[in-house]
Amino acid sequence: MSRLFSLFGLLDWSLLIGVLTLTSIGLVAIYGIGISQEPAQMFPFYKQLVAAGIGLIVMTLLTILDYRHIRSLSLMLYLAGAALLLLVIIFGQTVNGTRGWFHVAGFSFQPVEIGKLTLVAYLAALLARAGRGQLSWHLFGLSGAATALYAALVMLQPDFGSAMVMCATWGILCLFKGLPKRAWVILPLILLASTSLLWSFGLKPYQRARITTFLHPNEDLRGSSYNAAQARIAIGSGGLFGKGIGEGSQARLRFLPEAATDFMFAVLGEEWGFMGVVVILSLFGVIFWRYLSIAHTSGDDFATFLLIGLGGILFIHVTVNTGMNLGVLPVTGIPLPFLSAAASYMTVTFVSVGCAESTAVRRRGSDRA
Repeated sequence: MSRLFSLFGLLDWSLLIGVLTLTSIGLVAIYGIGISQEPAQMFPFYKQLVAAGIGLIVMTLLTILDYRHIRSLSLMLYLAGAALLLLVIIFGQTVNGTRGWFHVAGFSFQPVEIGKLTLVAYLAALLARAGRGQLSWHLFGLSGAATALYAALVMLQPDFGSAMVMCATWGILCLFKGLPKRAWVILPLILLASTSLLWSFGLKPYQRARITTFLHPNEDLRGSSYNAAQARIAIGSGGLFGKGIGEGSQARLRFLPEAATDFMFAVLGEEWGFMGVVVILSLFGVIFWRYLSIAHTSGDDFATFLLIGLGGILFIHVTVNTGMNLGVLPVTGIPLPFLSAAASYMTVTFVSVGCAESTAVRRRGSDRA
């Protein structure tokens, strides 16, 4: 018990308060969407509440455990993540055109969210093993191949958004480590070639339509451009202080599809207004700052890469989700951390926070020793 109290005093409270505040805002928004329907649709709220509770328990356990155990298990975790991504293609359930879900005893989860974490854990251990200095071509190729395997399995579902998150996270880690010479010339060529191949052979027709819609937002407003247009209308109608919880007409009258999931940012913009959005983005800013600060002061290369990778995933999710709601990025099924009604992603995100808190606790504990 005394150990628990000592850990309690070593927590990074700025990070924890930011996470709990955003989670509470998300629960309130999902509740508002549910009660505004006729009849009330409360299952998403209860599901999110349970996911948040499980996430808090998992976060607490990870905070108590030493994050350094993850390094010794990184290869095993990577292989387990790859196995899950393969199994879901064979045995998974299809939801919204993506075969990426397991349904067990009434519960469902997406292995790809677990895969994002196991990939980062493996990449962090790989980069930390190389020590200080610039990334070698050998390590660059090995880490890229490990990421490509995960991304290829995810594209088979197909889930372009999550594959993009994995590749972008690898890119962030490589930039942080330091790219090898001439990589700045070779990488754009690889990106150009892979983009061409992906457009020709890797994307489904509806995924190409999303990109075409982004490039021509005012075409087919009743078809492929409908979701993005309704999201912009919702955000613009919120004004300075919003219409109030559950009073957003776009979500309440069901003009905005997937209001509680993909377009939660638009709902918050309409119901909470510009000032509410500023508060939410400021809270995300606090969380990113704490991840970077803990990574910088950890004194452990593995912890640094782990938190840069985990924080990078959160940053990419926030950037892509808000961007697609504002119409500056194509629409993808990327949830908004702590806010969107995405139970499996909610739980996994608390795993990320638990790793950050575990690092902070060990570092502050060593400083006091």
